[in-house]
Amino acid sequence: MERNGAYVNLAKWFEYLNDDCGYENWSQYLITKLKKYALSDGLDIGCGGGWFTRAFFKAGYRMTGLDASAEMLDFAQETAVKEGVRGEYLLGDVSKMKLPKRFDFATAINDCINYIPKNKLNAAFKNVAGALKKGGIFLFDISSERKFREKIANTVCADDREEITYLSFNKTENDCVAMDVTLFVKRKDGAFDRLDETHTQYIYREEEIIQALENNGFSVLEIEGHLGTDKTQSDRICFLAQRK
Repeated sequence: MERNGAYVNLAKWFEYLNDDCGYENWSQYLITKLKKYALSDGLDIGCGGGWFTRAFFKAGYRMTGLDASAEMLDFAQETAVKEGVRGEYLLGDVSKMKLPKRFDFATAINDCINYIPKNKLNAAFKNVAGALKKGGIFLFDISSERKFREKIANTVCADDREEITYLSFNKTENDCVAMDVTLFVKRKDGAFDRLDETHTQYIYREEEIIQALENNGFSVLEIEGHLGTDKTQSDRICFLAQRK
C-alpha cells in the first residue's frame, strides 16, 4: 500500500470535509483582529485550499497565498477563479524560503504551524519576519497541547458521507503526532477508490511559540483561545504578534 505525503489526495476534499468548522465566524474573528491595524497587503501562509485567503480578499485585502502542497494550491486557484477572487499563489515551505516582497501582515491559520518540525520553527518565524514590513502583524493559531493529548492521541477519527469516507488513524509519540489518513472516494460507476496519505504534526506549548517569536524579532501582543475564548480550555490558541 502506497502512502502519499500530506494533502495529495485530501486537497480537493479538505474544505468539504471541514464544512462544520464554522469558517464564516472564524474568518470574521480574524478579520476583526486585522482591522485594528492599517493593513492592506497580506500573506496567507499554509493557505491550503484558500478559504481564508478568499475571505481576506473579500474583506478588502490584497492577498498572496503560500502552501507546500501543489495539489492544495491547484484547488485554491481553481476555487478563486470560480468566486472571482484575485490573488497570487506561491508554492513553497515557509521554513525554507524567503519571500519575494514584504507584506503588511501574515496569517497562518488552521494548524499550519503544527506542521512545522520543531527544529525548523525558528527558521520559519525568521522567514515570516523577513517577509513583513517593520511593524507588520503576524496572526496565527496552533492546535493546543490539550487537544492533541486528550482528544487526538491514539484515536481513530471518521467521517462517512455519500461520496467519500474519511478515516484518520492517529498515533502520538512524545511531541509528534502521526496521522495515517485513508479516503474511500466514490467513482461514477458506484465503486470506491482507496487513497492513502500520511500527516505529521507537532505539539507546541505556548512558551515554545513565544520564545521562537521573540527570538526572531516579534513582540507578542495577544494570546487567546479560539474565537477569543479562554485559552486554557480551548482546542486552539490564537497568537497576535508584531514585527519590531
